Amino acid sequence: MANLIQTSSFFILCCFHLTLFAESESFIGINYGQVADNLPAPEATAKLLQSTSIEKVRLYGSDPVIIKALANTGKGIMIGVSNNDIPVMASDPNFAEGWLSTNVLPFYPASKIIVINVGNEVMISNDQNLMTNLLPAMQNLQNALNDASIGGKIKVSTVHAMSVLKQSEPPSSGSFDPSIGDLLKGLLEFNKVTGSPFAINPYPYFAYQSDPRPDTLAFCLFQPNSGRFDAGTKIKYTNMFDAQVDAVRAALNAMGFKEVEIVIAETGWPYKGDSNEVGPSIENAKAYNGNLIAHLRSMVGTPLMPGVSVDTYLFAMYDEDLKPGPTSERSFGLFKPDLTMSYDIGLSKANSQVPTPEAPVPSSSPQSTPVTSSSPQSTPLTPSSPNNSATPSSPNTSVTPSSPKAPATSSLPNAKTVDSVPKKAVSEAKLQANINLGVLVLSQIIWHLMLHML
Repeated sequence: MANLIQTSSFFILCCFHLTLFAESESFIGINYGQVADNLPAPEATAKLLQSTSIEKVRLYGSDPVIIKALANTGKGIMIGVSNNDIPVMASDPNFAEGWLSTNVLPFYPASKIIVINVGNEVMISNDQNLMTNLLPAMQNLQNALNDASIGGKIKVSTVHAMSVLKQSEPPSSGSFDPSIGDLLKGLLEFNKVTGSPFAINPYPYFAYQSDPRPDTLAFCLFQPNSGRFDAGTKIKYTNMFDAQVDAVRAALNAMGFKEVEIVIAETGWPYKGDSNEVGPSIENAKAYNGNLIAHLRSMVGTPLMPGVSVDTYLFAMYDEDLKPGPTSERSFGLFKPDLTMSYDIGLSKANSQVPTPEAPVPSSSPQSTPVTSSSPQSTPLTPSSPNNSATPSSPNTSVTPSSPKAPATSSLPNAKTVDSVPKKAVSEAKLQANINLGVLVLSQIIWHLMLHML
């Protein structure tokens, strides 16, 4: 009997250990855009995703072919309601019910839909009709989910651009644009009551474009730099991602919404650009994405949210060759249409070690993107998002992808700099391995203690 109890105890601990690791990278997601005419079949993409540590997928629309292809993969799925559908969804509850019946109920729960984003970057659209109708549309969709008895299982939210922040530097001063404050407060109340996330699109890439100094590039790529000191919290920041995310956290806290979770709906770096574009290169893209993944895997978190990695959806699965604009707009894909990697950042389950990135590649033409802030030391954290016109080529892709976009200039105050020791990709991967080993050792200690107690 004692042997049976001991064996059972060991089995339970092993299951706990395996479950912990199975969920340990549930924070890594990816954006699956469709503004292209050369994408592989959704079934092939689903198979590719299963060979990676990517656990969540964001769609800009609700393409039934893709949603069905992701069935029984265990991958969490974000889907989207088109900006164009917001007014009618807001005014007609029957439309919300019909949308749900068409785009969710036939596939759920085999397809693990976890979030429905109503619109994309609506609050910076300057379309007052969309902006005022956003919350009623979200409420009607939530009511439809409740009526279908899945209101607690699928969350309703919307995605914001970083430019909803008026102030972001230093991070502790983060605050939302007061001109949309009342509308944002209503949305945040909805997030709080329903437990849905505040989804935001931070892009250190655009912050670097507005301030293309070598030290800024290193700060954006998680590489050695002089650091930025936040006098408000006495915190030293060693990378732009943490600074941007904490600026959002500070803004949410300042409005009284400490409970609302942050989700990174998009972030990425282009591997190619035009000759006059600052920052795109394979080396920089590999450094940013690879070091970001290592940072997430380390579970260090951000200074204002330590010990936890926010769900982060990388931009993007594939290049979207039909997008207008500069070459960089069509060069964010982590995978090629033939399903091979554009560059290796350690996403494959067969090799989760993040490769050592190359040194950052600064701009070859520093005069092409001048720093227009009043001070050469100022690096804006909240680029605006003017490019919102890309139209999907597929009729099933019902949301207009808008990111990535060009930055706006900033008049934000300077952040102080101090010496720092930022993280590198390999060291963070080793840190994750040490964490894993620590958990294993702890489980063995607990098991032996249980044996002695028996």
